[in-house]
Amino acid sequence: MIKQQTLQIQTRGRGTYEITTQVAQAVHESGVTTGLCHVFIRHTSASLILCENADPSVRNDLEVFMARLAPDGDPMFAHTQEGPDDMPAHLRSILTKMDLTVPVSNGRCALGTWQGIYLWEHRTHPHRRQVVVTVQGS
Repeated sequence: MIKQQTLQIQTRGRGTYEITTQVAQAVHESGVTTGLCHVFIRHTSASLILCENADPSVRNDLEVFMARLAPDGDPMFAHTQEGPDDMPAHLRSILTKMDLTVPVSNGRCALGTWQGIYLWEHRTHPHRRQVVVTVQGS
């Protein structure tokens, strides 16, 4: 059995947004008890991460690290059509991931105790993001 749905996630700008509950709901609605859940973001300036969900300082530290690695407005970037955060947002999404695959066991995402699924918005302005969740199994 394969079930698919698209989540609409509104961001407020750069940062991480936990989507574990929405993904878990898609898994539940699929009726799959054992299989895989594939999560894919349909954008080139946002990404998905599997990250610690207990201490928000982890996600803050990731943001600080990325700001150093791909700073906004760096003069080495030629692609600035949508502003100084344009190319850095693309780099950040390429360096992280556009998709995740999580096992499904007993009808639930088989995440670890401290794991959460996050949309990581790399643009400074709010965006409406689409995340495709495909659940397959029996």
